Amino acid sequence: MNNLGEVWTLRDFGRTIGSITIDDADFLWLEGTFEPRPGFERFRPLFDRSPELVTDHPDEWEVVQIQAQLELHSKNGPTAEHLLHIENDRAWFRWSDTPFD
Repeated sequence: MNNLGEVWTLRDFGRTIGSITIDDADFLWLEGTFEPRPGFERFRPLFDRSPELVTDHPDEWEVVQIQAQLELHSKNGPTAEHLLHIENDRAWFRWSDTPFD
């Protein structure tokens, strides 16, 4: 499936707080330019800490908090589950239309 050029949106209770324009795909991961919108700043600390936590403290990673509060939407609607990283103006993620095991 070719996702290049697609725009995915990050939503907080239905409000779009960011968009990701896909410019690279590597098997399970999609990557693109992230454009924050009003409302994203309150979540930035979670994403800023994620590289450190994934590497040094994987049990403390706030993936559950991010997943529970934010939805990732493609042109077809919300994903059932996603794993999202945002660093500066870049975002990369994997997603599923069914929950991860």
